[in-house]
Amino acid sequence: MKKLQGKVISLKTKDTAVVKVERKWAHPLYQKLVKRSKNFTCDLSTTEQQVVLGDLVEIEETRPLSKTKHFKVVKKVEN
Repeated sequence: MKKLQGKVISLKTKDTAVVKVERKWAHPLYQKLVKRSKNFTCDLSTTEQQVVLGDLVEIEETRPLSKTKHFKVVKKVEN
């Protein structure tokens, strides 16, 4: 199971949060740090903690829950 950490950027739909996950890696030739980000739609129905906009959360891969939801929020790391 894939586990990632990201920031909550949207809570507009019911039981769904959009989480932005950023990763940094060194370019193979130039050795400059490159930052890439991706947005994941995550399920909130199993989370007992209240999640607000801007929270840092941990998400985990799960079975497909809808057309776009393949992750769920496991826990809130920090505000």
